[in-house]
This record gives sequence, C-alpha cells and structure tokens, in this order.
Amino acid sequence: MNDLETARDLLQGFKGSNYTYGAGVLPEAGAIAAALGRRAALVLDRFPGSEPYAETIAGSLRAAGVVVAATIPGARPNAPVEDVSRIRDEIQAAQPDVIVSFGGGSTIDAAKAAEVLRSLGGGIDQYFGMGLVAAALKTTGKQLAPHLAIQTVASSAAHLTKYSNITDLKSGQKKLVIDEAIVPPRALFDFTVTYGAPAGLTADGALDGVSHCLEVLYSAVGKANYDLVERVSAAGIGIIVKHLERAVRDPGDKEARDALCLATDLGGYAIMLGGTNGAHLNSFSFVDVLSHGRACAMMNPYYTVFFAPAVERPLKVVGKIYQEAGLAPADIDRLSGRDLGMAVAEAMFELARRIGFPTKLSEVPGFSPAHIDRAITAAKNPQLKSKLENMPIPLTAEMVDDYMDPVLQAACRGDLSVIRNV
Repeated sequence: MNDLETARDLLQGFKGSNYTYGAGVLPEAGAIAAALGRRAALVLDRFPGSEPYAETIAGSLRAAGVVVAATIPGARPNAPVEDVSRIRDEIQAAQPDVIVSFGGGSTIDAAKAAEVLRSLGGGIDQYFGMGLVAAALKTTGKQLAPHLAIQTVASSAAHLTKYSNITDLKSGQKKLVIDEAIVPPRALFDFTVTYGAPAGLTADGALDGVSHCLEVLYSAVGKANYDLVERVSAAGIGIIVKHLERAVRDPGDKEARDALCLATDLGGYAIMLGGTNGAHLNSFSFVDVLSHGRACAMMNPYYTVFFAPAVERPLKVVGKIYQEAGLAPADIDRLSGRDLGMAVAEAMFELARRIGFPTKLSEVPGFSPAHIDRAITAAKNPQLKSKLENMPIPLTAEMVDDYMDPVLQAACRGDLSVIRNV
C-alpha cells in the first residue's frame, strides 16, 4: 500500500460514508444535504473563480428538492466575532433545517459557531473551552441543525472536526470552541476546487496540516492511542513533505494537489485523536499579522526543540521523514534528546526556505514585541489552558514566563539556542 492508499484507508476508518471526497464530487452536495433536511441556509465563501462552484452547489440542492432559504456570505479570515453574529442573524431569519457551508476553515468555523448561537442563545464567549455546547444542549433539550460542511482549501480540516476558532479583532486574540456536538455530521471536499490556489495559500494550508499531525503526535507520547496517532500523523506529514515543493513550484500539478488534500484531512483526523499545543496556542495571538497555518508552521520548529527530551520516539519518526526527503542529515537517526530536536527543527527550516517561507517572526511585516506580550498573556488565560495542559511537557500558567517566553524570543530571533528545556 503506497502513502496515498494509506491515507484513503485511514480516512475511511475515520469518517466512513459520512465523508465524500475526491476530484469532481461537488455535484453530490444536493443529495447529501437532502438526507439532512429540506430547507437550507447556504453559507458561501466568495473568492476568485468561486461562482461556478456556488452555482453547482445551488443547482444540486434544487435538483435534490432542497429549498435554498438564504444565501449568506461567509466569514473573513480568522472568523471574526462580528461575522459569526451576522451569520447567526441571517440563519435565524431563514429558519432552515439544514446548514450547508462552502468555504475554508474560517467560514466553516463561523457557520458552526453561528448555529450554536442561533440554537442556544447567548454570546460566543460562554462556549469557549471544552464541551460547553454539549452541556448546554443537554440542559436545554435543544438540538443543532445538521451541517453539511464543504471544504475549499487543503488546510484546517474544519469540515471534519470538533473545533471552531473565533477571533476578537479588537483585542487581536483568537479563542476556541472544542466540542463533539459541533462536528458536521456530513462533509464534502472536491479536490478540484483547490487546483487554482496560489502558492502562498497552498504552503500555509499544507503546513497547517503538518502542525496538526506534529503537535498531536508529540502530545500522544505515553497515551493508549499512540500507535494509531503515529500511523495517522506520520502518513500526513510524510505526504506533505513529499509533495509540497511540487505543488508550490507547479500549481497545476493535480497529483500533488490531491495528495495535499488527503494529507491535511489526516491532520483533521489527528486533532480528533488528540490535541494541539504550543504552536497553535501562540498562533491565536498573531492573527493580525499572520495566517493561522503560517503562524503554527513558524512556531513548530522552536517547540520541537523545547519538547525534544520528552518526545524522542516521535522525533525519530519525523526525522526519518525529513531525511528521506533530503532535508535532514543521513545520520539523524543516531541523535537523541535536544540534539535530535535541533536537527529536526533545522530540517523544517530547510523545507521552509525551499518554498520561500519565513523561518523567524522578525521577518514578518508588522510583528512586534507586543505580539509576544499578547501571546504570554493568552497562555495564562483559563479558556486556553487545554493547550498548555496538552503539551508533552505540560506548563502551568506560573511556568509560562520562564519557559514559553524563551521559545517566543527564539522564534523572533531565529536562534534555537535561546530555548530553555525543562
């Protein structure tokens, strides 16, 4: 079984018949939605070239006997709170019995959150954290409308997961709803929609997939499901490392594009098996200067060095992937501890350089020391403590200044030596 066959096999085990994916599957949206309801609110991203896809979805809904009660513009990047409120109001006015979203992670996340607010009321702040939506549904006896999430970007895998990332633009801080209750019961991803994606978006999305796999893999050490996490994560990382340069160099390479779609979906599988940690936590504070995927990807090499003494087994797996791709030294398997972490981090930097990706925060336009201060403050926020607790080297709020701040300073300067190991 080759790597792409392995990915398909894993996705079948993850989602079974609830997930429809591949090239040319978009016309199946109507029949899938009709099994969930007959009156739809259609939440749509608009991007260059999106109109034919929107028409295909709307036409397939009509052909399947589904009334489109409202066509609602999707969310801006990072799913701002204001967009969630607007989408909630428009869904409320339409009174649908099924939500159909078509977009990247921001629009899908906003649609998830908007339906929570429509069904349960209140403000989004009261649902940040883990399991609070399910608890409210149980207390009230209410239900969310079923959701068909149609993905457009090889990136977040929001169409497959229990996460909704929502941003307060005024404070520049992103927070997270984590709840099984918001997992879309049906998902669809037509890989052809990604074929026109620009190089920067392609790289950001693919490396977001690496971040999901990598952070969950690091956090799984010592846990009962480690072997499954390693299989899923190694497959996802391996496919991305093998195909990303091709997709960036030749945007028309359909094989590479399809591979990235499969791999980032495995990133979605990974974050349903475990949780992300340091890089994702810090990315929530950089939303005004970096896309989510880019922020995570830039922080991961630095956290790799910080976590290295506690994650030697997964580091050996990841090191071999980068070594086989010609990105790491041939003797990487002989290294251990911090030295192994340093070598893997340097391999990540090498891939970044090959695709024209920044390797230190000081290279990012608009980045300032205030962003580090914001990240440190956010790391001490109880609503985000799951990320601290999920680190392979768990930190308490009291440890953040001593250990997370040096990681951030290292990322700003591009100097791994600044990082302090616990």
